[in-house]
Amino acid sequence: MSTTSTADGVDSPYAWRRLAASLALSTVGGVGLWSVVVVLPTIQTEFGVDRGSASLPYFGTMLGAAFGGVFMGRLADRFGIRVPILIGICGLVLGYIAAANATSYWQFLVAQALLIGFFGTSVTFAPLVADASLWFVKRRGIAIAIVASGNYLAGTVWPPLLTWAMADVGWRQAYMGVAVICLVLMLPLSFALKRRAAMDDVVPTRSANGGQGVASMSPATIQVLLVVAGLSCCIAMAMPQVHIVAYCGDLGYGVARGAEMLSVMLGLGVVSRLLSGVIADWIGGVRTLILGSTLQCLALALYLPFDGLTSLYVVSALFGLSQGGIVPSYAVIVREYFPAREAGARVSLVMMATVVGMAAGGWMSGEIYDWTGSYQAAFLHGIAWNLLNMSIAFWLLLGRPRSRARAAAAA
Repeated sequence: MSTTSTADGVDSPYAWRRLAASLALSTVGGVGLWSVVVVLPTIQTEFGVDRGSASLPYFGTMLGAAFGGVFMGRLADRFGIRVPILIGICGLVLGYIAAANATSYWQFLVAQALLIGFFGTSVTFAPLVADASLWFVKRRGIAIAIVASGNYLAGTVWPPLLTWAMADVGWRQAYMGVAVICLVLMLPLSFALKRRAAMDDVVPTRSANGGQGVASMSPATIQVLLVVAGLSCCIAMAMPQVHIVAYCGDLGYGVARGAEMLSVMLGLGVVSRLLSGVIADWIGGVRTLILGSTLQCLALALYLPFDGLTSLYVVSALFGLSQGGIVPSYAVIVREYFPAREAGARVSLVMMATVVGMAAGGWMSGEIYDWTGSYQAAFLHGIAWNLLNMSIAFWLLLGRPRSRARAAAAA
């Protein structure tokens, strides 16, 4: 069926309005991924745990968001995106109230992982990205990049806001404030996503069996490679994003400086993410993945020789500009090779791997710090995982000529 735009169909003005609402929901609900980073040093002190244990709530939140994203993606495939969005709002509100009233480390951990992670913030990333991909064909890359930028906009807005609130009223009252903000802002926005996409009007950009890329591979093989790639790139990505605040505290610059660096990093990540969407519409998802992964590896390596205050601001900015487009490229690749009716589950599965990678990377970096007493080994650990991601991306790219040759021979 033709994908010509209608007043309220694919590539329509309605699709763009819907995209704006999705971006706002992702930005507000994305607080679940970043608030625990800001309170990491405070949690370590208040509950009397080491750096690795203080990183565990982040790990639990990200792990909950990862598996919750798959669950919410399947719900979206069946009932539309609004049902999981409403569940997510309830999870965030109840989760922040529970975390704010936690009297033990384990209560805080459960509130973060189960309510905020699994039932809350999980819906504001992969399921929203998958939903946006259903409403665009000509500008699918930039549409995916826009809604995926909500994750980084959340990282830009929330850390300084929470740092200010914690200094003024304490972390518990700041968490209660987050619960109120999520309810007041997200509930009205959910009404903009009531309609469901018509699957007959949504087609893949390229066929899974004969278009750009690895046509000789089975769908299951492509899915597994994307999952491993997503896991490895985000283990590397987690090192600066999760520990930059604590790292600056260790260096004597203060956690407020680290929160500023995180904000700069993620703000420029939004720029990178939007540019990658334009690039993906031009050169495709696989090449966009290679570009982002290579630049991220180079930026990550710059943390090793430079630890001055000014140089850390510069390197953090370069890191943000480098890695913003990596995660959205996976959604573009999935939509290039798999049908629309599988978008929610398949995109969420790959995004789950990226979130698990962020969770594991953040926790492992904390453990490496506890073992070695510094973050140098943690940076090297991230670089090694980044190289694995690059090798998979190049494998996908280099498989293209052979795939086409085999297809021509078969014809």
